[in-house]
Amino acid sequence: MAKKLTLILTLFFLVACQSSSETQTPTSTPPPATKTPRPTATPVPTSNFDIEEADLNGVEIEIWHTFFGAPASLLELQIADFNEENPWGITVRANYQGSYNMLFYNVMDATERPSLVVALPEQISVWEEEGSVKDLAPYISDPIWGYVPAEKSDFPSVFLEQDQHEERTLALPAQRTAHFILYNQSWGEELGFDKPPLSFDEFEEQACAANQAMRADEDFENDGKGGWIIDYESNGVLSWMLGFDGGPFVNDDYQFINSNNIDTFKSLKSLYDNQCAWLTTAETPHEQFALRSALFITASMEEFPEIRRAFLDADSRDEWTVIPFPGQERTALVTYGSSYALLETDDAEALASWLFVKWMLTPQNQAKWVKSTGLYPLRISALDELSEYEKANPQWAEAVDLIAQAEIYPQLASWHKIRYLLGDGFEFIFRSNVQSGSVAAVLAQMNDAARALSE
Repeated sequence: MAKKLTLILTLFFLVACQSSSETQTPTSTPPPATKTPRPTATPVPTSNFDIEEADLNGVEIEIWHTFFGAPASLLELQIADFNEENPWGITVRANYQGSYNMLFYNVMDATERPSLVVALPEQISVWEEEGSVKDLAPYISDPIWGYVPAEKSDFPSVFLEQDQHEERTLALPAQRTAHFILYNQSWGEELGFDKPPLSFDEFEEQACAANQAMRADEDFENDGKGGWIIDYESNGVLSWMLGFDGGPFVNDDYQFINSNNIDTFKSLKSLYDNQCAWLTTAETPHEQFALRSALFITASMEEFPEIRRAFLDADSRDEWTVIPFPGQERTALVTYGSSYALLETDDAEALASWLFVKWMLTPQNQAKWVKSTGLYPLRISALDELSEYEKANPQWAEAVDLIAQAEIYPQLASWHKIRYLLGDGFEFIFRSNVQSGSVAAVLAQMNDAARALSE
């Protein structure tokens, strides 16, 4: 028995030793269980305004404007479309006010003002000073009713900048145009120039060459013509000043009398004194430009169709082009035009007005405005629908290409008075034949008048 127990123990020990000597395969430890994340609810955007869609149903808004002719007809058509198509039940009515000055004073005198106006930015600045203008920034950024970033970036920044005052956006552009130098490229090439002027010195050289060509023919009556037809439009004058690194004010104070402005006015007056610039009694310079009585004229975009017709009437095959104002320091171009502004009203009318403005500024509607007015498209994406118009209107396309270098004009509320002073002062120098050495005295008088008008 003892031998059997010993044998069993011996066998057990041998088996145990054998088992312990074998390589043990480690048991894999299962990874810790991961919790399935609970789906998080996507935040529902909420409006900045405590207005429900139902609150807009039946709201009537009135827009005061100065459009006439084709733009007025288009506005009425688009209002009819909006009234029929908008899903909120908003009704818009248009009220023509005549000129911008009439609109301005009608708004100032009205006991019951409209909720929406199409006015000049400097006029809107006056109403802002009296606290009558709605800030559009909350509407633009509203998660429900506003623009997403891609839509806002679809507007050229220079068009938005005109109505932005620090953190407030007083309006959005309704129309934008600019004053340009127009150049008869075909005649310029015949005079020996292979490109338009990029500086004032080049501008003067070509203008004087055109005058010399006039003097070389047998017609004595045209000896004073050939160069640039002088124009007093304020945005053109401002562009000349900016090209010479001048301007109408310093730190928001009007300051016409400075060395750069003096250089601007003296250079242009010397151009006239040397018969390289001349005055016309015609209502427009379009015909003289088409007939080669002027190598250069100044005009705005809305005049381009009339100028093309003048070339057709003159049976001229000359090619003309659009350039910015060539100064001593740089070229310059100033954009201008009317803007949509919301005047103080109740919240439902204000939101309804905003929705109409936003609809008017869609790329599709902007393409229609370009075809009707010939002005700048206010949305870059509108160009997708204007390829045929661009081919048929090459000067318009050249003007569009210059948007990137365009600038705004002064944002001071008093500019609605001072801009007339700028044009009148410039005209006085030529109509009264002020000597170029005396233009500083004229600028000093303009300085005093500007300060008086701005008080």
